[in-house]
Amino acid sequence: MFFDDRLATVLRQRATGETSLRTQYRQLLDLLGRERVQPRGGDRSLLAAAWLRLDALAEAIPAATRARMIREPGWRFQSPDLVVHLADQEPEVAAAALTRADLAGEDWAVLIPRLPVRARGFLRLRRDLPVDVEALLERLGVHDRGLPAPVQDLPEHAAPPAPAPEPVRLRPAAVVPRDIPSAQPAPAAFATPAPAPAPATAANSPAARSRDDTGRTEISALVERIAQFRRTRSETQAELERSPLLPLGELPERSERAVTMFGFATDTTGRIAWAAAEAAPMVIGMRLFAGNATHDGAADGIARAFQRRQPVTRAAISLEGAPAITGEWIADAEPRFSEEGHFTGYFGRLRRVQGAAEGAATGPEAREADRIRQLLHELRTPVTAVQGYAEVIQQQLFGPAPHEYRALAAAIAADAARILAGFEELDRLARLETGAINIAPGESDLAALLRRTAGQLAPVLAPQGAALDLDLGEDACLMTAIDLDDAEGLVWRLLASLAAAAGPGERIALRLDPVIGAGRGEARLHCTIPARLAAAGEAGLFAATTRTGDSAISPGLFGTGFALRLARAEARAAGGALRREGDALLLTLPLLGGNRELRDTALA
Repeated sequence: MFFDDRLATVLRQRATGETSLRTQYRQLLDLLGRERVQPRGGDRSLLAAAWLRLDALAEAIPAATRARMIREPGWRFQSPDLVVHLADQEPEVAAAALTRADLAGEDWAVLIPRLPVRARGFLRLRRDLPVDVEALLERLGVHDRGLPAPVQDLPEHAAPPAPAPEPVRLRPAAVVPRDIPSAQPAPAAFATPAPAPAPATAANSPAARSRDDTGRTEISALVERIAQFRRTRSETQAELERSPLLPLGELPERSERAVTMFGFATDTTGRIAWAAAEAAPMVIGMRLFAGNATHDGAADGIARAFQRRQPVTRAAISLEGAPAITGEWIADAEPRFSEEGHFTGYFGRLRRVQGAAEGAATGPEAREADRIRQLLHELRTPVTAVQGYAEVIQQQLFGPAPHEYRALAAAIAADAARILAGFEELDRLARLETGAINIAPGESDLAALLRRTAGQLAPVLAPQGAALDLDLGEDACLMTAIDLDDAEGLVWRLLASLAAAAGPGERIALRLDPVIGAGRGEARLHCTIPARLAAAGEAGLFAATTRTGDSAISPGLFGTGFALRLARAEARAAGGALRREGDALLLTLPLLGGNRELRDTALA
């Protein structure tokens, strides 16, 4: 690559919406975070414009959002200039940047003195810094996560503040000079507030300051203030407990949803130092791996793997604590090492054992579905890696590549995406058929979805004279109690399967009717079965081996039968059904509550 114009390309884009602002911010982080920021063939004015654009985007994007984007995996923060630039911003942004920075030892040595004082403490959260960098932090006095706020001393002639019933922050008194006479008692080393510096005169000498106008010492006055504060607080608390509460209809606290899976990272001692947001407050600080062997065979295997810094695969671990995480878990983790080869801990994933959570499905079908999901998880890893390498070659991220290789890489990336989509369908079918997940309730206009999907399929069916005949008015509306995204996927699988099986000149009739029964309403969609599928019985219609041959319409990676079976499982999970009645497929979905008026107005 003779000219690197990626930075100029990013700066030419006009970011107006919220999504485009975040996208451009990520692009600038990626480009400015590289070790070699200055583009070949460019000038420094372009780099200056990039820094200005980064500051402008920082004003438009909230600090919490920027910190979350910086913590995303995949960034290569190898530029000290970007680290020191972000360290001067909000505390959460500075903490995220200093946590993600991946610099060499000499870069840290030059960077740390340039950091703001309040940002240096964030480096104490890291356990993978080189030894010389740790020594530099010790010399600079960075011993904690942050420095205390400065003490604001009173002016020399200012009146002392009035006593107030509030806690007083104390600090040790100064060392008594040797020239003070022995008759003068030394100040107590635990209670004297730090006075404002003033010239040593007779009026403000230590002996004069030790007593106030009433003759009390500062120690006794301070003790009296603390006692008064405690009495006031206890009286207020007792009064609140005796006061009646108004019947404002307090709602009971919602029960915590059980966590089923989360990612984690441990330090060198085996304690969880980071976890996904849904489980972080409950598991951070918990010792996950121990370095000593036990009498339990499983625990002994985990301890042996931890001592040898080996991967932990399908290890059984029991967690105790909050109800949302208590139970039996399966752990998969890999060891992490720094660039110098030092062990820094483990990172991995914990997933709950099927059947351990309340309400989890059990039995042979549930165990078989769990094995399918585990197999799909193992298959996703190599497919995702192949897709990533293909995109690297196709986009020429690491250097130029011939056009033939780029074309092959693009085809491989597309095939990998189709395979991953098929894995998602398999996983969804296994979860639906075993009751592990349900279709979320919501609102969706089934009539509008049918019109839109049929309109998308019409141009593909037109060349062969086939069509979907939808017996539905343009203004018809039929609201069903199913989430919009789930309803759209269900309608697409059903109509795409029928359209893919349609022969030349074949017309598929679609009729939608609302049916209001005793206390329950449902929408019924009647679909004519194409001739290619009519010969198969109901079992064969939903079989995975049922395919429709070559067609420009693809209902899914595994063919028509699998797509119809997945649609049937989705309909059942939503409270409806998909079954064959004679020469037609009948889809039923529950109507949204309060739609009895649709009998006369919806499908007129």
